[in-house]
Amino acid sequence: MKSLKYLLQKEFLQIFRNKSALVMIVLMPTIMLLVLPWAATFEQKNIKLSIVDNDRSTLTHSLAEKLSSSQYFNLQQYTSSYGEALSSLENDKSNIILVFPKNFEKNIFREHTVDFALSIDALNGQKAGVGLSYISLIVNDYLQNYLSKAIHKPLPQIIISPQYCYNTSMEYFSFMVPGIFVILLTAITAMFSALNIVHEKEIGTIEQINVTPISKVSFVIAKVIPIWVIGFIILTIGIIIARIIYDIVPVGNLFLIYFAAIIYIFVISGMGIITSNIASTEQQAMLLTFFTLMPMILLGGLFTPISSMPDWAQTITKINPFRYMVEILRLIYLKGSVMSDIRPQIIKLGGFAIVLNFIAAISYKKINK
Repeated sequence: MKSLKYLLQKEFLQIFRNKSALVMIVLMPTIMLLVLPWAATFEQKNIKLSIVDNDRSTLTHSLAEKLSSSQYFNLQQYTSSYGEALSSLENDKSNIILVFPKNFEKNIFREHTVDFALSIDALNGQKAGVGLSYISLIVNDYLQNYLSKAIHKPLPQIIISPQYCYNTSMEYFSFMVPGIFVILLTAITAMFSALNIVHEKEIGTIEQINVTPISKVSFVIAKVIPIWVIGFIILTIGIIIARIIYDIVPVGNLFLIYFAAIIYIFVISGMGIITSNIASTEQQAMLLTFFTLMPMILLGGLFTPISSMPDWAQTITKINPFRYMVEILRLIYLKGSVMSDIRPQIIKLGGFAIVLNFIAAISYKKINK
C-alpha cells in the first residue's frame, strides 16, 4: 500500500507539472461541448431550391412564395427552363428542383390530384430525404387549405396527433449532448493513459520503476486512478455546460452517471495502457489510439442508429464499449433509467474492464534486476 501511495503521488505530480495537459483537461471539453452539438445536427435547413414553373398560374406563384418563405428552403431560381435549373443542380447551386407542369392549377380543380416532378441531388442522402419530406408536407398542407377555400367545402383530412415520450421537445441537443460526453471521456482518457507509460519510457523513469519491488497490479492501479480523476473533471464540466448552455439535466440519478463513468474510464484506461505497453514512442501511441478510437466512435450508435447498420457492423458493435456507455447516458438523461434498466450495459462494461486491465497488467514487461 505504501508503494501505491508513492506511485500515486508521482502520477499526480507529473500531471500537475504538465501545464498543457491541465489546459487540455479543461479547455478541450469546454470547446467541444460549445461547438460540436451545433455542428453535429440532424436538422436540415437552407436547402437550395430551384423551381421550374411551366404553368405560371396564381397557385404556382403562391406555392413558390410559401416554399421560399420556409426556414428550410432558400429559393435559388424561379424559371421556366428545366435545362437551366438542371445546370444549377450539376454545379451545386441547387439541391432540389421542383417542376410544376402545364395546367397544374386546372388539374387541381378538375381532378383534385397533385402532379409535379422533383429532381433531387442525392449526394447527401439525408438532405435529399429530408428535403423531399419537407416539400411534400408543405405542398400538401397548402393545397388542402387552398382547395377548401376555393370550393367552399372542407376536404377530408387525416389528423395524426403524436405523443412523444422521453425527449418530448424533440430537440437533437438532448439526444446528442450525452453522446458527446462519451466522446470526451473516451478521447481524453485514452490519450492520457496511452501516453503515460510511453512518456516514462522516453525520459527513462520506467527503468527506475522496473528495478523496484512494485507489483504489476499496483503499477496499473496507480496509472488508472489519476485517469479517473481526470475523467470525473471532464464529466463534471460537461454536465455543467449542458445545464447552463443547453438547459439539459438528467431525468435519472446523477450519481448513476458517475458510477457508470468509473467503470467506463477503467475500460478506456486499460485500452490506453495496453497501447502504451505496445508503443515505443509517443507518436506510435497517438497513432494507435487514433486507429482504435475512430472505429469505436463511428460504430458506437452516436451518429448512426445501430439498427440501421449492416449486419456485420451490428455484430462488431457488440464488442464496442463506446456503444454501451452512449446507451447508458442517453437512458439516464432522457428516460430517467435506474440501475435495473442499465444493468446489462453495466455488466458488459465490467467484463471489458476486467479483461482489458488484466491484459494491461500482463503486457507490462517489468524487468527485475
